Amino acid sequence: MSAPVIEPTQIKKETTLKRWLYSLGPGIITAALVFGPSKMTITSKMGADYGYSLMWVVAVAIFFMVIFTNMGARIGTASKVSLLALIRQQWGGAVAIIIGVGVFLVTTSFQAGNSIGVGIAIAEATGTKPALWVIVFNVVGIGLLFFRSFYKILEKLMIALVAIMLFSFVTTLFMADPDVAGVAKGFVPSLPDGSIGLVIAFTASCFSIVGAFYQAYLVQERRKLQPADAAPETYSNNSSVTGILILGIMSAVVLICAAAVLNPQGLKVTSASEMAKALEPLFGNYASSLFLIGLFGASFSSLVGNASVGGTLLGDALGFGSNLSNNVVKYLIALVMVAGAVIAILFGKLPLELIVFAQSVTIFLVPFIGVAMYFIANKASVMGNLKNNLVSKIFGALGLLLIIGLAISNAIELFG
Repeated sequence: MSAPVIEPTQIKKETTLKRWLYSLGPGIITAALVFGPSKMTITSKMGADYGYSLMWVVAVAIFFMVIFTNMGARIGTASKVSLLALIRQQWGGAVAIIIGVGVFLVTTSFQAGNSIGVGIAIAEATGTKPALWVIVFNVVGIGLLFFRSFYKILEKLMIALVAIMLFSFVTTLFMADPDVAGVAKGFVPSLPDGSIGLVIAFTASCFSIVGAFYQAYLVQERRKLQPADAAPETYSNNSSVTGILILGIMSAVVLICAAAVLNPQGLKVTSASEMAKALEPLFGNYASSLFLIGLFGASFSSLVGNASVGGTLLGDALGFGSNLSNNVVKYLIALVMVAGAVIAILFGKLPLELIVFAQSVTIFLVPFIGVAMYFIANKASVMGNLKNNLVSKIFGALGLLLIIGLAISNAIELFG
């Protein structure tokens, strides 16, 4: 019996599909590191306090995140040097150092929240102390750094955690039995009384310019693993979009669950773990544990991803490069994890002083990072045929206005 004949076009299609699936990694990593425990808390609170009426905020934030994440991916594809190296060429070494050090300080400040999220998720499910699990999973996170190819490990870990989160939240969604008409109506923009603070907080955290900035680095790390004959466009066109759309789905599902379960009962939430507790009386232990598994996925993915951003950008800013295989970069990533774990164990929560400090740095840092990305993505000499098209220019400019508006609002709230 003769072997089946495989047409060359079939081989080409399979190869193209495989490359596309590989290229999803950077977008998935960005989605996972952005969707942390603080995001879950804000999203749960939006649904608990205002029902489905703020669904449109998720759509707006995700739309602009797609624009800038795709921009970051194209910069990473077009350039042979890192994004901070491009900024150094354009505006000098001091500016690159300010960005790298600033991002390191912000990620370190917020890292305690990720450690606390991991500890609470496991502690609530097992009836143990959170501090134990904070130590365990930070040790695991640091251990992952010293595998031979940290990027491969990071990519596989994030894909697995995102899959766990999707399963947990979507299953919870079906249990919650939401009002479909209410969900649809929520996409019509409205601003309920008292909701502006949550809208600003969610938009600022979901439309993460730092996450979009880091996409350029992830694309370059992924490119090192690709076949030499892979087309550059493979890495930039829609690869990042898929991950950010998954971020939007997870955010929307958590909001809908909170709107369906908590809002009718008038229950308030101050942490994502309270959402899990609220599910138990209605749907039993299974639903509560399922949501806690999702919280663990969100916390651990952010714990590793957030630290990777801070350590990589500081290493690049100080001239050590941005390669995730570089030992100095690994030690800086580990430093972020250790600092977050120590703060989590000592205080049991993110200290107010650290929140204020991180917000203060972010207010001034994020608009400049956004402007720098936009400027570089418009330069034909850097980008070639991957430079911003007219659509990206228009919506990128609108995104910058949104970022600046958020920064002004945060500054007024913080200092006014």
